[in-house]
Formats: sequence, C-alpha cells, structure tokens
Amino acid sequence: MKVGLFPGSFDPFHNGHLEIVERASRLFDEVVVAALRNPQKSSALFDLDERKSMLEAVTEHIPGVRIVSVSTLLVNVARDVGATAIVRGLRAVSDFEAEMQMAQMNHHLSGVETIFIPTSSKYSFIASKLVREVAHFGGDVSAFVPKIVAEQLVKKFDGKKANDGDDRNDGDDGDDGDDGEEET
Repeated sequence: MKVGLFPGSFDPFHNGHLEIVERASRLFDEVVVAALRNPQKSSALFDLDERKSMLEAVTEHIPGVRIVSVSTLLVNVARDVGATAIVRGLRAVSDFEAEMQMAQMNHHLSGVETIFIPTSSKYSFIASKLVREVAHFGGDVSAFVPKIVAEQLVKKFDGKKANDGDDRNDGDDGDDGDDGEEET
C-alpha cells in the first residue's frame, strides 16, 4: 500500500492545501494529512485539535484520507504512518530552496522520499500567513479557504476583537481617512 504523508502547520488550511490533498489522493492508496506544531513559527491561531477537526471536515469527500495531529519530528510521523513518501506542495520557485533542504534532511534521517506537487496558478499566491492577516483585519477570505475554515476564522477573530478591545466596530462614523485595510 502506497501512503503519502502531507505535513504542514495548516494554520489555517486553505484551498491550495486542499488541491494538493486531492491530487495526492490520485497518486497514493492513502494520504495522511498531518497537522504539525511548528516550533519555528510563532504561536498558532488554531490549536492542533481545532486544526484536526477542520481538516477532517474539509477532506471528508476525498477517499483514502486520514488526519493526524502531532508534535514531533516529521520523520517520526512518516515512520509511524508507514509513509511511502512525503508530499509537499510548491507555490513558486521561491518555495523550492527551503523544501529541497527539508527533503534532503528527511531522506538522510529516514530514507523516505519527498514528492513535490506544484499548485495550480489559481492558488499559487495563497499562504496561510496572508489568510490570517486578511481575516484578522476583517477581510473576506472565503475565496481562499474552505467554507468551514472561513467560518472558524470569523469566530476566532470576532472573539479576539472582543477580548482585545478592538474598537474598529465601535459605531463611530467619523472619517479618519483609514479604510481599515492593511496591505499584505
């Protein structure tokens, strides 16, 4: 049985990620999508359980997909799930250098190969960091993420506004010249 392991922080999972899972499912008997805690990234917007729950919901239509969430080395996950290969998506040439370095390290540590799948051009500009930023400032991210993820982003940032004392929606109609948009 050929098992592809698609790892990522998926914070949040977006349509580019979904495309990679769908395409990988045609190459492997099983695709294990692993939501990982990435110690190199600042604190997560969604905890691992929240990410796992969203991943299960947005991939339920794809046969042969299993979701796991872990906080360990990727090569340990690959061994634990019996991965034939690690699957990585590439948006642009700029992704390749870092991905190649990780692929070589993972191969050295475990012998597991990495398969690169380029995203289609309609998703090549989407990054979780940009989705979080747009959602944080109240922008519509529904074109970039599955519906359930968009709903969870709205809930998350509405809660943060209430907790952070964000007064962008305080009803003041005064024109201060700021349209509330941040450049990404």
